[in-house]
Amino acid sequence: MAKDRGAESKNHPVRADKALGHRLKRLRADSLKPPIAQGEGDKDAMREAVALDCGWGRLLFAQTFPDNESIIAALEEEGDKRRDIAFYIRDPHVVLALAPQETFLDPSHTYRLDLSTYRPSRRKPRAYFVRRLSSRDDAEAVNAIYAARGMVTVDPDFFWAQRDSRSITYFVAEDEATGEVIGTITGIDHQRLFGDPERGSSLWCLAVHPQSRHPGIGEMLVRRLAEHFQARGAAFLDLSVIHDNEQAIALYEKLGFRRVPIFAVKRKNSINEKLFATPIQEHDALNPYARIIVDEARRRGIKVEVTDAEGGFFRLTYGGRSVHCRESLSEMTSGVAVSICDDKAVTRRVVERAGLVVPEQIAADGDAGNVVPFLKRHGNVVVKPARGEQGRGVAVGLQTMDEVVKAVVEARNVSDRVLVESCFEGEDLRLVVIDGKLVAAAVRRPPRIVGDGERDVRKLIEHQSRRRAAATGGESTIPIDDETVRCLGAQSIALDEVLAAGREIVVRKTANLHTGGSIHDVTATVHPRLVEAGCKAARAIRIPVVGVDLMVKSPTEPDYVFIEANERPGLANHEPQPTAERFIDLLFPHARMPWAETSAPGGVEATL
Repeated sequence: MAKDRGAESKNHPVRADKALGHRLKRLRADSLKPPIAQGEGDKDAMREAVALDCGWGRLLFAQTFPDNESIIAALEEEGDKRRDIAFYIRDPHVVLALAPQETFLDPSHTYRLDLSTYRPSRRKPRAYFVRRLSSRDDAEAVNAIYAARGMVTVDPDFFWAQRDSRSITYFVAEDEATGEVIGTITGIDHQRLFGDPERGSSLWCLAVHPQSRHPGIGEMLVRRLAEHFQARGAAFLDLSVIHDNEQAIALYEKLGFRRVPIFAVKRKNSINEKLFATPIQEHDALNPYARIIVDEARRRGIKVEVTDAEGGFFRLTYGGRSVHCRESLSEMTSGVAVSICDDKAVTRRVVERAGLVVPEQIAADGDAGNVVPFLKRHGNVVVKPARGEQGRGVAVGLQTMDEVVKAVVEARNVSDRVLVESCFEGEDLRLVVIDGKLVAAAVRRPPRIVGDGERDVRKLIEHQSRRRAAATGGESTIPIDDETVRCLGAQSIALDEVLAAGREIVVRKTANLHTGGSIHDVTATVHPRLVEAGCKAARAIRIPVVGVDLMVKSPTEPDYVFIEANERPGLANHEPQPTAERFIDLLFPHARMPWAETSAPGGVEATL
């Protein structure tokens, strides 16, 4: 009696694995049709093996594949630094069983909007509008938003090549006042892509810039896409959202999306690692400034031990070397360097001797009486505690002694010694210098609000503060304190005043991120003299990692004055610049990435 070879393979795992491997090779070589990168769907029949290139990876429409083995075979073709997603999986348990070491079930929910019952909103965007992506500048702006949201970035040329595609649609939200792209969304027309008999469509890569000051951008982008596909005759709009993104899920449910039992499968790679790997203990309790370094270390196979999550302390160990860190402050920074940065007056003297331009400065005496001639001479001053961080107790642009006295009292709550400096009008520039080299440069701008004609200033500040907190893991909020009231008073505005729709005002003069300021990358355009000043300050202090703050007329011009140096700069504020990568390079120069040597960030799910 002839043996049942299939039964024999089932009883012998090694033989079964070999049999499956041979079958997958045959599928790749013979059975699997070439993936469809773009183009029109077949009007008469659904096309097979549809793998749509989206720039960050491919979307594999599982319902078009002949069997589960061919889905696995396609996922194995995933490119370097890419993330493929197999969506509409019919039998996720079977697919995972075929390649349990290579694949995992995406921990995302699928939501569907019935376009036959969807009703557009009468509310229209204010101070911004939604339009199609139309230029390379748009594509680069979308990439910047992706990077700020920790998503996989896309070659701008890819966006531009898809501008006339009937299958992929890109919409962006543009700020009417500044012309900046502040949000983006991608839609895919299943009918035009592969002749979907269900007349479906899907939403991908919804992202709003975390520093945008306008409310409701995500909702308006989703509505615009839904109306676009509704006009095309699509029956529904699907999306995939990570299961714990409560903010996004609340928005989708508000718009009428309902959860459906549809699943996605992905490959295990460095980009997806946080979705399938067991997180280290207390990882989620770390703040963003510690987490970005810990994540980079784990990607390189460096052992991480969180020693105090609340304080941002962790120990990194690799190849017999161990370094204790608090965020970007490590044992490589000497106590002397920390002490220099801790006292702003000392920092100023050290960098002045190194040749940097510094503002005139005095220490306020007991009743601040010695400030009177200083204020008369300069007309506009800054009050700050000699020791302190995160912008606490700093008041900018003071012009009267009453303002100075109040600010000195407030600053003394932070430090016994209070400094008064001449005020240099311009922008606040942060330079991150690691191992003597500039890694990132960014302009920091004070928090602003935009009126909507309905809410008063207090409510608008509170709304913007909640958005900043959500975007920074609670690290950035806008306090309503004496400094805020003073800034508003200088503009003759009260907290209970209703701002006219579209009117924009600054609510604090300081640009510190912890008090609601926003940050804008200028690494590619910063003037060489400013870079030289930042690197010279780092050498003078003898510090390996530092955030150097300058006041500049413009980041593209050479004029500046030195403000202070921060021994523990927030590296998470400067994405997409490789701040965490360079920090780990400094600590462990021989560490290498274990997953195809990629440090690309993860996340293409719908995100607010």
